[in-house]
Amino acid sequence: MFKLLFKLGKWEIVSYLPSTIKKCVIVGAPHTSNWDFVYGMGALQVMKLRTRFTIKKEWIRFPFKRIMNALGALPIDRTAIKTGEKRGSVDAIADLFTTRDELLLLVTPEGTRAKMEKWKTGFYYIALKAKVPIALGFVDYKKRTCGIDKIIYPTGDFKADMKLVMDFYKTITPKNPQNFSVDVELA
Repeated sequence: MFKLLFKLGKWEIVSYLPSTIKKCVIVGAPHTSNWDFVYGMGALQVMKLRTRFTIKKEWIRFPFKRIMNALGALPIDRTAIKTGEKRGSVDAIADLFTTRDELLLLVTPEGTRAKMEKWKTGFYYIALKAKVPIALGFVDYKKRTCGIDKIIYPTGDFKADMKLVMDFYKTITPKNPQNFSVDVELA
């Protein structure tokens, strides 16, 4: 079905995710329209990439469990490992990479279709802690292309690495440009 959608719409799928990469964090941006989800998920299916996303463990129960599992949800348990210790989402999500041979984790750092001038940066710290690359996923409405076009290996130099991410997304045209901004502090 998605192949037909891309063919009729004259879209091209771009994929520079080497088959040797079995674990990574995939950034999904820009996110200015519900169509981004359709084209983005369609491209991932056509590329035969089984991506997953995280969700609070409380959502993985009746009546949502079957639906969430089918969509690729991974439940996150943020309860403390030691009494009195808080366990953050970054640690919990990074730990998922240690228990799997393959994990392509999709993250949308804008978090909304509305314009956000500050991105959530947890994806960077997850990749850094898990020692996995960051794949830059995109939907470009001007070029009618979508897919994964760049791989970044986090070095620990947050500003330099995030500048690479922001520089890439500056070149992408979203469906609703007025609703998109790279993180101005990191650009």
